[in-house]
Amino acid sequence: MVPRPTLREWLRGLPALTGDLPEVDPYALPADPVQAFEEWFVAAVSAGVPEPHAMTLATADAGGRPAARVVLLTDVADGAWVFSTDARAGKSRDLAANPRAALTFYWQPLGRQVRVAGAVRLLDPEECAADFLRRSPSARAAALASRPGEPLRSVEDMVAAVGEARARVDRDPRLVPSTWQLWAVEADEVELWQGDHDRAHLRVRYSRDGDRWDRRLDWP
Repeated sequence: MVPRPTLREWLRGLPALTGDLPEVDPYALPADPVQAFEEWFVAAVSAGVPEPHAMTLATADAGGRPAARVVLLTDVADGAWVFSTDARAGKSRDLAANPRAALTFYWQPLGRQVRVAGAVRLLDPEECAADFLRRSPSARAAALASRPGEPLRSVEDMVAAVGEARARVDRDPRLVPSTWQLWAVEADEVELWQGDHDRAHLRVRYSRDGDRWDRRLDWP
């Protein structure tokens, strides 16, 4: 019997940067990182990148213990990257205790990453409610049924809770839970990273300086 490769051997044998990697002129990128992000996002959608709005959100609690998870970008408004969550979720507790966050987008078919870091702020209740009501009935039912972080006895319990919540949504389509939140990451640093087959990766870093942005190239 041929021995199965070890995990290390598998990892070493996996290809990287296999997509159709575009060339980027760093000096042609917009001076505003929000505009640059939007241009790259449109390119990701046009290239058929799966779920380009998925991003890794990294937070830290009051003691500095980090946590990361994948969430969906809700909007980019007033120069801030916006996402939603439940006030009972661990990320909300982290952000309330340590109001800074980092985001990472990875668009593999293009070999591109975008990193965003900065302070966070909680949007007002009216904006949170409007966001919740824009969601599909199924998404609203799932949010209403959720009990973030609590032990779940069985999958059947979750299915039953979601079914009951869907009935509530159908009876009252304007129902909004008081725990629904929108958080905005007000970036003070944005990095656009373009992978290269020859490993001459491009890093363009934007850093906020008061009301303006400084832009520079960094070694990969």
